[in-house]
Amino acid sequence: MQINPVTLKEIATIVNARFVGDEKHLITGFNEIHRVQTGDVVFVDHPKYYDKALTSAASTILINKEVACPTGKALIIHDEPFTAFNHLTKYFQPRIYSQHNISPSAKIGTNVTIMPGCYIGNDVVIGNNTVLHPNVVIYDNCSIGNNVIIHSNTTVGSDAFYFKKRDKNFEPLHSCGNVIIENDVVIGSNCTIDRGVTSVTKIGKGCILDNQVHVGHDVEIGEMCLFAAQVGIAGCVTIGNRVTMWGQVGISSGITIEDGATILAQSGVGENVKSGQTFFGTPAGPAKEKMREIFAAKQLPNLIYKIYDK
Repeated sequence: MQINPVTLKEIATIVNARFVGDEKHLITGFNEIHRVQTGDVVFVDHPKYYDKALTSAASTILINKEVACPTGKALIIHDEPFTAFNHLTKYFQPRIYSQHNISPSAKIGTNVTIMPGCYIGNDVVIGNNTVLHPNVVIYDNCSIGNNVIIHSNTTVGSDAFYFKKRDKNFEPLHSCGNVIIENDVVIGSNCTIDRGVTSVTKIGKGCILDNQVHVGHDVEIGEMCLFAAQVGIAGCVTIGNRVTMWGQVGISSGITIEDGATILAQSGVGENVKSGQTFFGTPAGPAKEKMREIFAAKQLPNLIYKIYDK
């Protein structure tokens, strides 16, 4: 999430926090750790992740303990960084809900078909020759390219599944990112694509998503990928070009699947997948190895019977 430059002192004042650094130090955005860049504020509230935040690209660290401040950076000290970060993102990007089926601020290209029951939010951009089938929902600030087809009951841009457990409730992290769907993408019925928490969820040119596919927040998918029904991709996953995932594949958060990889049906992937690899199983691994393991396991009953027969 990018903003017009604001000083460190102004930001600290908004959340009633102390700061360490030059009061005129400039802040130009807010991002969670997976997407930070120079000028950003990032939050951290657990010692396990202090070093990662302090050495990240972020220029300002919102933290719950005063620590040594890295050269050229600044700290904002607050007892609850998660809550303070929410306060800041809501302050700079408050929710304003459209009461129209198609928001007056939406920008829609030529030869676009929008069937009955669709909802198009504020500042949505839709390219030329795109088709939205009945009851498609496009949340605020999302961008849909040219020649895109989205089938019935699919939702693009819903909030991230990102919560902090409190004593009596779960506090959601305010989702202020968006979704970008590039040209020539086809998305099936009943799919759900979450917006980035503070940045972008992206589906690359020419991708095909079958029905009931879920894409989590801040996922970046390359070009010409093919995902079969009921694939579920957790947040912050990076997927290369021409990746294939067959039915009911589950992908853990934060991993990378490189170009040309194939994930076979019902696999649960919890580690990075190198370019061109085929993975299978739960937990998934190289398919040939997993097939040998399954074959070996099938031999165990016969081996046990032979031992007892003796």
